[in-house]
Amino acid sequence: MKNKNHKHPIDKDFADMGDFTNNDTWRIFRIMAEFVESFETMSQQGPLVTVFGSARTQPDSPEYKEAEKMGRLLAENGYGVISGGGDGIMGAVNKGAYEAGGDSIGLNIELPNEQQPNKFQTHSLSFRYFFIRKVCFLKYTLGVVVFPGGFGTLDEFFEAITLVQTDKINRIPIVVIGENSWEEMFKSINNTLLKSGAIQKADTELYKIVPDADAAMKYLLECHKYGVQPTVKE
Repeated sequence: MKNKNHKHPIDKDFADMGDFTNNDTWRIFRIMAEFVESFETMSQQGPLVTVFGSARTQPDSPEYKEAEKMGRLLAENGYGVISGGGDGIMGAVNKGAYEAGGDSIGLNIELPNEQQPNKFQTHSLSFRYFFIRKVCFLKYTLGVVVFPGGFGTLDEFFEAITLVQTDKINRIPIVVIGENSWEEMFKSINNTLLKSGAIQKADTELYKIVPDADAAMKYLLECHKYGVQPTVKE
């Protein structure tokens, strides 16, 4: 028999929801301030490329070394780097760009259990709100490079594709590095979403899957020969 006095731990979260929504009006000003501060800083940078990937990738892994190389290649070709500012892939790409003398921007997020800013940032911004941080990842970038990662990386990857697909941002190159790491996911996309008509063949051409940083850099340079402008559309 179910104990009527037992409360699930999540019940407390729902109980506090009223206090959260009652403060919405004042929260708007904090949101506005975070937008203004981040826009003022980011608008002075460029050209930039955003790199996504796991915060948990270890420095001795092949993915980490490849991300570090990606940061270096971007800097050597005149691009600044935008990352999430943490460790793992983010720290690697920041390190590569930083040590090559390029702009290395970290968009750090306040989280309860992880994410300490890495030390390889020439510009470091701190965000309270995920959605403002997400705007800055894509509003000021000329391209997106995606390394293997978890839920956060997948969220960022699919959001970038969706915004291009729906014409909410200009068409920018989206490059996925690590064919073996992504094989099953893209196979599922083709066998399920594409076959069912949930997406079109043209949607699968919004991203490019490549084996390594050299191929990613080559693709970005090829795309930018024809010119591309960043910015979220009005």
